Amino acid sequence: MRSGFRWRQGAGDATRGGSAGARRIAWPRTLAAKRNAALLPEHLRFLHEEARGGVLHCFVLDCSHSMLSGQRLALAKGLLVALFDQARATRSEVALVCFGGVGADVRFGPAVPRWWNERWIATIGGGGGTPLTSGVQTASALLDRAARKHPAQQRCLWVFSDGRSSGAPVRPAAADRVLFIDFEEGPLRVGRCAELAREWGGDYFPRDAFGSM
Repeated sequence: MRSGFRWRQGAGDATRGGSAGARRIAWPRTLAAKRNAALLPEHLRFLHEEARGGVLHCFVLDCSHSMLSGQRLALAKGLLVALFDQARATRSEVALVCFGGVGADVRFGPAVPRWWNERWIATIGGGGGTPLTSGVQTASALLDRAARKHPAQQRCLWVFSDGRSSGAPVRPAAADRVLFIDFEEGPLRVGRCAELAREWGGDYFPRDAFGSM
């Protein structure tokens, strides 16, 4: 698994430094560094390389019954709100695919998110089975269309799930980067998200790496 994730590519050092006036904050890695602490300068992580065609972040959200346990879905939606707000600030495009029950559907985008992120994300409900493969396939089709329309765009796939699925989804070919946020908890863990991250050459973070957002 690769470590770290570049929210958006921009000039400067990839870890903490960067050229004056050209640095952009890598928010996912910054939040993982701060964990539950107050944000301090030493937590900041920066980006490098300009994505000439812009960036699309495609989020795949697990809305199955198991995500209702321990407020996992509520925590996932809170993190989504924060990331949507960051995308809006950087004019990045996002898309949201929700899966649960027997299928998956696109709830937003691809588009630059607006100010009402929290209002509509809060209403997303959950229940039923965990059709992870359906969710990934839906995201894959969306990313394929985006690649044909904007071939120079950088496409990033985020999977928010507890991994409680026996499906074997295939890594979307049009995803330049993959990031798994694992919401699985408890002493008996399946570890499916970590397994898929390894198989796909993606990045992996447990939910608590992002602190109390």
